[in-house]
Amino acid sequence: MSRPRAARLAAPVLVAALLAGGCGPARSGDLGPAPVAGPSSAPPVRSPSPEPVPSRQAAPSATGGPVRPSAPAGVRQPATVTVELWFVRSGRLVPTRRTRPATVATSRLALTELAAGPTPAEAAAGLTTLLSAGVEVTRITDGVAVLPSVASADDPAGRLREAQVVWTLTQFPTVRQVRFADGAPRGRADYPGVLPPIVVTAPGVGARVDAPLTVTGTADVFEATVSVRVLDAAGREVATGFGTASCGSGCRGTYRVVVGWRTAREQRGTVEVYEVSARDGSRINTVAVPVVLAPGP
Repeated sequence: MSRPRAARLAAPVLVAALLAGGCGPARSGDLGPAPVAGPSSAPPVRSPSPEPVPSRQAAPSATGGPVRPSAPAGVRQPATVTVELWFVRSGRLVPTRRTRPATVATSRLALTELAAGPTPAEAAAGLTTLLSAGVEVTRITDGVAVLPSVASADDPAGRLREAQVVWTLTQFPTVRQVRFADGAPRGRADYPGVLPPIVVTAPGVGARVDAPLTVTGTADVFEATVSVRVLDAAGREVATGFGTASCGSGCRGTYRVVVGWRTAREQRGTVEVYEVSARDGSRINTVAVPVVLAPGP
């Protein structure tokens, strides 16, 4: 064989060798920390797990809770996680949220934050917690989270303390019920009457809000009508609006009301969500949320 022909035959062999082994192994992605959990309606995990496994679908919780989606496998995930906490005000449960560094131990994070109690702004708005530090989930099996008992038979606040735990943990897709060491599994439906007529899920206490502002939550009010007004630092009404919950007058539904305002400067303010009395037109079942109003357009 002539040397030119041999060289022509060797060239593709060399190229093939370079393609096969010269580029090195493929690099795998960094899985990173776990994101926030999705809705409690997701299918439960069928084997024991020490912590809830976050959902991959971005959907609100039953109360309009966290909606942060998870990233696909191999893609770097968010560095933070947002959990919903249920505190107590005037003997009823009210929600708030915390954003913290991401962790796969979401139930532990939620219970730790719940026991830590409200922020100064939330405490000033009347929020408190009944849960003591150190309460943790021991296991999760078939959608049931198992915990030590948090209430005794003669504890007048025990039912509300349990409800705090149940409502906080069942935001996660792998937790449908909670079983305390001394009882049967319990879900949110096992604690009727622990919610006020109007629950505000957004904005949160102390949040800085821009116009237009979307106010969300759940309500069980007359003719499902929810009203909103915004007050400035002097208590003057700068915005009003109303909306209709998805259910009302004997059933709880979700609502969404958008309001806007015009203010020349940033200032403290209040978002009030209330029901108009069918009897005399007064404001009843009012929920006041202290906020910081950004200047309006």
